[in-house]
Amino acid sequence: MHHLFHPDHADHYAATLGKGLDHLLRRLKGVTGPATGATPETAARRVAEVDLERPLADATQVLDEMSRLWLDDAVWFHEPTYAAHLNCPVVVPALLAELFVASVNSSLDTFDQSVGGTFIERRLIAWTAERIGFGDEADGVFTSGGSQSNLQGLLLARGRLERVPAQRLRILASAESHFSVQKSARLLGLGEESVVSVPTDERHRLDPAALERSLAACVDLGLRPMAIVATAGTTDFGAIDPLEQVADLAVAYDAWLHVDAAYGGGLLVSPTRRDRLRGIERADSVTIDFHKTFFQPVSSSAIVVRDRATLRPATWHADYLNPREATNPNQVDKSLQTTRRFDALKLWVTLRTMGPELVGRYVDAVVDLAGAAYAARCDAPDLAFAAVPELSTLVLRYVPPGPPLAERDSAALNNAIREDLYASGRAMVAATKVDGVQHLKLTLLNPMATVEDITGVLDLVREAGARLAPAGSTALEVARGATRSWTSSASGWAPSTSAWRASPTRSAVRTTTTASPVCSWRPATASAGIPACCSTTRPSRCPSSPTS
Repeated sequence: MHHLFHPDHADHYAATLGKGLDHLLRRLKGVTGPATGATPETAARRVAEVDLERPLADATQVLDEMSRLWLDDAVWFHEPTYAAHLNCPVVVPALLAELFVASVNSSLDTFDQSVGGTFIERRLIAWTAERIGFGDEADGVFTSGGSQSNLQGLLLARGRLERVPAQRLRILASAESHFSVQKSARLLGLGEESVVSVPTDERHRLDPAALERSLAACVDLGLRPMAIVATAGTTDFGAIDPLEQVADLAVAYDAWLHVDAAYGGGLLVSPTRRDRLRGIERADSVTIDFHKTFFQPVSSSAIVVRDRATLRPATWHADYLNPREATNPNQVDKSLQTTRRFDALKLWVTLRTMGPELVGRYVDAVVDLAGAAYAARCDAPDLAFAAVPELSTLVLRYVPPGPPLAERDSAALNNAIREDLYASGRAMVAATKVDGVQHLKLTLLNPMATVEDITGVLDLVREAGARLAPAGSTALEVARGATRSWTSSASGWAPSTSAWRASPTRSAVRTTTTASPVCSWRPATASAGIPACCSTTRPSRCPSSPTS
């Protein structure tokens, strides 16, 4: 029984955690890049070889096996050259809270399972609602992530029109909205066809004129606009839809307005950019991911509603858990989940340690970083940026000198660059498509990264591109179909040069997407208090609070 968390086993608990912490810190100090370049085949084989019927002798053996299966090849989001997805380095106060969350194992579904935890979560929801601009009637609940928050927001919109046949209902969202909108429509029984994709403007924001035309067309066809989903920080471009104008149309057409601020929600605590979310206070529901721009460990997300009465569609009473006659506050009444971790504690400890202003300065730092890196490389002749950064993402493609490539060759080349960087372990970037054209994407959420770090990643893209498609070559070594093979090397795994075959096809003209926007980015003057994040040298620590 000594493996159970119990006062009688406190020494065993402390010793085990001590071994684990020592093991983690040794690995952390040995990290030299965001990834090792391990392949799926290698990882799968190692895990498959484990016999789960035969436990290991002690914690040391378990930690060694865990490292071999996962930790040795883990992806490290704190590394400054990690720039792939919306993953942030986490703050230490949240990690302290995580120890208590996992050990005590409170469940936030009912008061009698969490006691003070219930009120900590409620207070944080009220604080977030106040930051959004909601009034005293606001409410909400923590969720597993943005996808669940978006699902619940649309569930509430559906509940408002529960007497309207599903086939008549429509959800309007921009072409750049998160895929969870379509997924939620399917889960709610509305079908993907219920989602109307609204065109965006040149800055990848929902176009209000196009939205109005789509709303009018729905009404003309006898359809009922159920909800409008506005995005405050699209996944690819960080674009923030014109929330005021969208809110006007939601009122005019009596549609529920859900704002997906999973990415851009960090601007709520920004000292310099809060006004970019003007109009969010008019939403009926808002998604916010604290595990993105509040630098929290996964999961830490919430849905916040302007009127608590609208949470009714998420409520179900069980006699053994939350009977109708219950007088204690039970968070399960608002949640799609029943058993639920006390993830709110991580944000609470973070705010009580750092304060919201410092968190907001971290947010400003990564936005400044993206803009400064863009300004430093937007004139590079072999990089074609798809947009000026709005938040902290850079979307671009490598364009080799000489005759332009056919689109499929360009796509294969850019995919090869991404794989090459991963295989080297020196940097990680993501891939996406812009109007069907393959691009690379850098997502920057590390306040300790410098402009030099990020321009270094962009230069690695250029170096890999030049190596995989040499300038002036009459037979560009591009893998059509993006096939690859892998060879072992002293430094890890690397793509085999024999995998890259000559392509006879090239287009006669460049596509219009290859021209870089004007290098018009300028840093916000109010963020001058964070010079380390826009310098060319690595700071010794993150930006400090004014009092530190």
